[in-house]
Amino acid sequence: MLNVVLVEPEIPMNTGNIARTCAVTGCTLHLIKPLGFDISDRSLKRAGLDYWHLLDVRVYEDLDDFFSKNPVEEMWCLSTKAPRSYAEASFHDGCYLFFGKETRGLPEEFLSRHAECCLRIPMRPTLRSLNLSNSVAITVYEALRQLDFPEMQGYGIMKETEENWRNLT
Repeated sequence: MLNVVLVEPEIPMNTGNIARTCAVTGCTLHLIKPLGFDISDRSLKRAGLDYWHLLDVRVYEDLDDFFSKNPVEEMWCLSTKAPRSYAEASFHDGCYLFFGKETRGLPEEFLSRHAECCLRIPMRPTLRSLNLSNSVAITVYEALRQLDFPEMQGYGIMKETEENWRNLT
C-alpha cells in the first residue's frame, strides 16, 4: 500500500483528517517530529476517532530517524514550489508521499535534494495553497486510482436499489 509522510505537522485537525483518509484507504501514516500537538489531543482524534484503532501510525524523532527505519525506494514530495503536476507521476505500490508543515511546506533543502520527485497540485496562481488534508486526499486517491484501488470496495448499495434487488429474487 501507500505511505503518507507528514513532516512536522502543526494543526491537529488536519492530521486527524489525514489519519481518517489513511485508515479508510489502508495507507500507513508516518509523523515526523516536532509535532505541533500532542498525538493524544482530543481535537486530533475527533476528526478520525472512530477510525483511529484501524490506523497504522508511526512517529519519528526527525527525518534522519525516519530514513534509518524505512527503505524508501520510491518517494514523491508534494510542494507548491514543484515544477510538475502530480498527474504526471506514476505511483507504485509502497511509495512514500511526503507533505510538509502547514505554514511552510517541506524544507527547501529537502526539496532541492529530491528535486526529481517533487510534484504540485495545480491551482490558480493568485492563491497560496490547498489545505494539507485536501492535498493528501487528492494525491492518495490519484495514486490509488493508478493502482486500481487495491483491496478497496469500489461500489455501494443504495437502499432503494437493495430493496428492488430483493424483490427480483
